Amino acid sequence: MMKKFSLIFCFLSLFFLGCENKTNFEAKKVHWDRDMCERCKMVLSDRKFSAQVIHPQNAKKYPFDDIGCVILWFKEDKISWSDTAIIWVNDAKSGEWIDARKAFYSVENITPMAYGFGAHLKKEDIQIGQEVIDFEEVTKRVIKIGK
Repeated sequence: MMKKFSLIFCFLSLFFLGCENKTNFEAKKVHWDRDMCERCKMVLSDRKFSAQVIHPQNAKKYPFDDIGCVILWFKEDKISWSDTAIIWVNDAKSGEWIDARKAFYSVENITPMAYGFGAHLKKEDIQIGQEVIDFEEVTKRVIKIGK
């Protein structure tokens, strides 16, 4: 009986040890019209221009109503992990979550905080003739506006 109990205990121990707790760095569900921007405290309501930042070590989510608020939050709050932060933005066309650092940005948009930057998964989704910039350029321009 003891041998049987030991075998069951070993099996269960291995089973539970094998269940690895994986951290999820995917975009999290937003509670529209309830979640508030980490920086300006306005509610997230625009499903085409919001953003979220996920801490790279603990996967804590920080919601934002505009990519401009993300960039200024990094600067103003001196976020030490900003270079490694996972940043998701809504695609301005589909509303789907996309990687902010890999996105293409158009500059003539009406956004919640009036920074005007709309993220796009594909460069071709930006209207012909509109300026197309990358995340680095968005960062430079927001910091310049934010002064």
